[in-house]
Amino acid sequence: MNMVGKVALVTGATRGIGQAIAHRLKDAGAELVVTGRDEILLQAWRDQGVLALAADVTDVRQIEALIQTIIDRCGQIDVLVNNAGMTKDGLMIRMSDADWQRVIDTNLTGAFNVCRAAVRSMLKRRQGKIVNISSVIGVVGNAGQTNYAASKAGVIGFSKALAKEVASRNILVNVVAPGYIDTEMTQALTEEQRVEILRRIPLGRTGQGEDVAALVHFLVSEENKYITGQTIHCDGGLVI
Repeated sequence: MNMVGKVALVTGATRGIGQAIAHRLKDAGAELVVTGRDEILLQAWRDQGVLALAADVTDVRQIEALIQTIIDRCGQIDVLVNNAGMTKDGLMIRMSDADWQRVIDTNLTGAFNVCRAAVRSMLKRRQGKIVNISSVIGVVGNAGQTNYAASKAGVIGFSKALAKEVASRNILVNVVAPGYIDTEMTQALTEEQRVEILRRIPLGRTGQGEDVAALVHFLVSEENKYITGQTIHCDGGLVI
């Protein structure tokens, strides 16, 4: 699935799932642009010849400037993958206002900010592919993650509505909802938690970032011409 000639922006691309997605699209020939907040990890991308720009998805001015820089330097944005996200877990009864708001601002409002800025160029060109990364937690919930679950469920509803708004301009919007993928987040789990998670996954193993990246690659490629507004789980059967 050749991506040559396509400009692809991946947010939250300095580690984990976002990094795997970015590598997949770069290897497919896309002109890759990545964002994140860690300058050291962004520099690693720059050393590979990738346009890596620091940006906080919660800051509207930074995002507007980011998109304008990409258009000025690359001419267009064909593909957007919103992966930037965070967790701040805790039982709701003890959750601070700040912990609630920071997760909502990053995971949900951040996706809104980037989509709103990037979609204008896509509308003018009457083409584009958007994939927003949610989570199975946004579908089934999880104790101790009310803020994260709310944000990721919001991403699903937001993406469905956006898909309807932009379909007439040949812009496809989909959601990928990963399950338990081997990342820094899941590596923090206790052995007891990992055993319990594996017990609930029909395939009997956690996923890899490359599993999610392969799905995203298909959705943003020219092979996908008729799938939009969908939430596709990449979870080993966890939520069957």
